[in-house]
This record gives sequence, C-alpha cells and structure tokens, in this order.
Amino acid sequence: MADWQKITGGITAPRGYQAAGITAGLKPSGLPDLALIFSEVEAIAAGVFTTSQVKAACVEYCRQRLQAKQSARAILCNAGQANAATGTQGNLDTLESALAVAQALNISSESVLLASTGVIGQRIKMDALRSGIPKVVAALSATGSDAAAGAIITTDLVTKSIALETTISDRPVRIGGIAKGSGMIHPNMATMLAFVTCDAVVSPHLWQQMLVRAADRSFNSITVDGDTSTNDSLIALANGQSRTPAIIEWGAEAEKLEAMLTAVCQHLAKAIARDGEGATCLIEVEVTGAQNELSARQIAKTIAGSSLVKSAIFGRDPNWGRIAAAAGRAGVPFEQENLQIKLGNFLMLENGQPLQFDRAAASAYLKKASVGAYLQQDTVLISVNVGNGYGVGKAWGCDLSYDYVKINAEYTT
Repeated sequence: MADWQKITGGITAPRGYQAAGITAGLKPSGLPDLALIFSEVEAIAAGVFTTSQVKAACVEYCRQRLQAKQSARAILCNAGQANAATGTQGNLDTLESALAVAQALNISSESVLLASTGVIGQRIKMDALRSGIPKVVAALSATGSDAAAGAIITTDLVTKSIALETTISDRPVRIGGIAKGSGMIHPNMATMLAFVTCDAVVSPHLWQQMLVRAADRSFNSITVDGDTSTNDSLIALANGQSRTPAIIEWGAEAEKLEAMLTAVCQHLAKAIARDGEGATCLIEVEVTGAQNELSARQIAKTIAGSSLVKSAIFGRDPNWGRIAAAAGRAGVPFEQENLQIKLGNFLMLENGQPLQFDRAAASAYLKKASVGAYLQQDTVLISVNVGNGYGVGKAWGCDLSYDYVKINAEYTT
C-alpha cells in the first residue's frame, strides 16, 4: 500500500501556500483566466520545460530564472494567449508581467515564475493583465486552489487537482498539485502546464532530480494526439514549512518524498490523458519484460499514442494486431516469439502466437470503460510483455473520437 493518504486542498494543502484564480478579461469566453500561486516564504524551485525549438516567452524566462536562482515565491499563469512565437515584444511582455507581480506582492522580480496557455502566436492582452494582477493578488487565499485550477484551463472539460500527505521524521509532509491540458498533448518534458507545491525541506539539487524523474514517469508518459506544445511547463516549489529535518542526500526519506511526488504527477498526468479532447476513456498501457524501464516506457507510449490503437478503442474493436504493430515500431528490440498481449483480462497473444478469445466480451469491456466513473472505472488496460527483462514501464493515453477532429478543426474559428 502507498505510504501516504489523499487529502483535500490541492496546491494550498501544503503549509505556507496561497492561491487565487480570477477573470481578468484575457479569454474571449469571459471565463476565469488568471491564476496565482504564492509561497509565504522563499521556496526551493525546480522546473522541467518543453524541448520544442519553438518555445513560449515564459518558458525561456523560467529556464533562465531557475538557472540563476533555484528558488521562487510566486507563479503567475495566464490563459487565453500562449505568448509563443511572439518575438521580441513577447519577451518584453513577460518581463513586464514578472515585474508587475513582484511589485504587487512586494517581492523581488527574481522570485516570480510565469506560465501561459492559449493560442500560439498571440501576445498576452497586457492591458487586461495589468489590471488583473492587483485583483488576483487581493484574492489570494489558503483555500484558493480550486479557483486557481479553474483559471488555468482552456479546452479542458474538468479541472485537475490532487493533494497527498505522508509522515517524515514524525511530522506531516504534504504535496499538492494542479494541472491543465486536453489537446496538443505529447510532452517531451512535462505536460502542458502543471504546478506542484510541497512543504518539505529539501536541497535544490535533490528536488530538481526528483522532479525530472517524476516527470519521466508521469507527464512524459502520456499522449493524446502526438503534438508537443510550445508552452509545456512543470514547476514545483518546496518551502520547508513542514519544519522537518532537511533532506540533503539520498536515503529512505528522500525516496519516500520522491515516491509521493511521482504519485501526484501521475494522478495529474492521467487526468490530462483522460480529458483528451473528445475522449471517452483512459487507456493505460503497461509493458513488462523489457531490458530497462526506459525501453518499457518507450514501447508503452508508442502503443498509447498509436492513432490506430486509439481509434480501435473508440470503436470498441479488440483489434490486438494494432497493439502488436505499435509495439514493433517503437524502436526497442525484442523477440517476436516472446510477445504477449492482454486487453483487460483477455489474453490475445501468447509467445507470439494468436489465441482464441471472446471478441464480444472483449468489445463489451471497452464499451463499459466508456461509461465508467471518471478516473475510476473508465480505464482500458493494455498489458504487453516482450521478454524476460526487468524493465517495467507505463504510459497513458485516450481513445480517438470524431469530436477530436471537430474541436481542433475549429480551434480559432
């Protein structure tokens, strides 16, 4: 069993954090569009960002900030405009945004991190942002996580939030997180946007390493449509307000903290995959028997990202041949005669040989997932074994429905 428990509160569950989300007039819809996360003290900060050659101004800003100083107190996120591919003016808008937040909070601008989401090629509506920043600062609250989670979403159908608590040195330690993402999901770093707060005391070097590994096992293992965003950002703060002894080297306490961080990231990542545009179910692929974890994850993500596999799941067609084909093109060597494939409890291929199975029952299994309770009974499980290695990896995706094309064909029109 996990050595932690789920609690309420999201990103404000850990001690010493406040958050807010307001409507600043950035979205044409008039929905909430400006969020702020604030630590009452300086917090250790870590980040993982998109590897795309086309990066939003906020991504470059945060990378430079964290290279110079591995701490922060505030994260401002606007929704509506991505501020990506906006040239020099986009960079200037980013610097002005950070300075405005710093002045409103009476902190150094070096302690402000930024994130943006929305339409690529559009600058932030700076007049709305300027007037919105004092309002979002005034709205900061120790119970503001839900408001912040609602202000960072775009095409998402639901908000994504989680908080967990464990015990370290006989004191409670909490990690909370919120995320957004529904389309343009094939992260090569983290996810569209995810923010994590923690009240443990941990060294900057360890915190960054933990976050990178957690990202690989969560956000880097999801896919909706094979498109990597210009704005992918995962930012995590650890402010030490749990008053536990500092974790400065690897050991049992560091492993426990990283495991809980990974669990938070995996929950948010699965929520993003399940909320894929037009999706009706979550797909979880587990690969075993690979040479190492990286190889297993690579096969799993290839299967989860296959348009043919995703389409078959949407059509409730237990077409295991598409799963086999995706595994075979993942770029990971394995012996075909070792391949095993299961869909739920239905064994379809064993030792590279096709087996008889109840196709109607397997199709019914897929149909049942499409009407199951959100993130509970709505998951299609695909299990693949490729040999006798120790590598195990998971990836998550969603089915590909007619609505995905409709949503994205009309995104800006």
